[in-house]
Amino acid sequence: MPSPTLTPAQERTLALLRRSGEPSVFSEQFVAELREEATQAMAGFHDRLGNDTLFITKNTLGSVHGCEAQHLAPDEFEWTPARAKGQVAHKAIQQLLNWRGEPTAGELVDDALARLGDEEREFGRWVAALKPGDEADLRGRAIEHVTKFTETFPPLDRRSNPLTESAAQWPVDAPILLRARVDLVIGRPQGRESRKLIIDLKSGRVSPRHREDLRFYALVETLVRDVPPRKLATFYLDSAQPIVEDVTEGVLRSALRRTLDGVNAIIELSIEGRFPVKRPGVHCRWCPLRADCPEAALGRADESDEGDG
Repeated sequence: MPSPTLTPAQERTLALLRRSGEPSVFSEQFVAELREEATQAMAGFHDRLGNDTLFITKNTLGSVHGCEAQHLAPDEFEWTPARAKGQVAHKAIQQLLNWRGEPTAGELVDDALARLGDEEREFGRWVAALKPGDEADLRGRAIEHVTKFTETFPPLDRRSNPLTESAAQWPVDAPILLRARVDLVIGRPQGRESRKLIIDLKSGRVSPRHREDLRFYALVETLVRDVPPRKLATFYLDSAQPIVEDVTEGVLRSALRRTLDGVNAIIELSIEGRFPVKRPGVHCRWCPLRADCPEAALGRADESDEGDG
């Protein structure tokens, strides 16, 4: 069967994501040292937890490394079509990668909405209760998301083992658990050679936090499977452009340090009662404390971030 003809955008994406140069192989000693450092640090944190349990995700770390006052504030998040489009589009893309035939973006989104609406969780109940106008709004936004993906991302060969919403957790059982759920994973390791590519799909503007999110994913992947991924990519659908980073020992050590710093801050704030530090920024826009926070006026607000997937 002949290879499909790629668009210039798909060709550009493929060139940035494909393997090049020498094989990427991390030493067994480095991975062992990274895990030992993480294990020892977590053991020290356990003594400060009491009977509490912490689940550390990219959002947890992004929150505490942002504004600590916002991190401690009550969660007043509410779903809107703009905020939910990424969730629906990700489910539709997951279906696309495993669908036989050539479905339209509308068919994929309708299937995703039906499946999500059947799920017994908060988001599923919200989808199931949508009014016709809000459902149409959400459907249109998600179709746009999926269409941009199919137009700018090269078709994936099933032999590359593409996975969506791929979950990982380290360790298997402990008072502090690191949890990751990746939008898209391509490839698999061969022996100790790193061949896995981790991709986050985004709309809206570029943020330094997106790169840190991917580094956290790479850290968890390394701790769980002993073989780091080879590349990390944030794929911005609105601009049809991935920002790619090679995984190195420095990247993984930096991710571990940021994770440990975040866990330490969470324990200090939530358990030991340290006074939070306010750090104004874009996140001020949706902060429930904004009305009574003088620092919020210094934060840069941008409505385009609300729909970030």
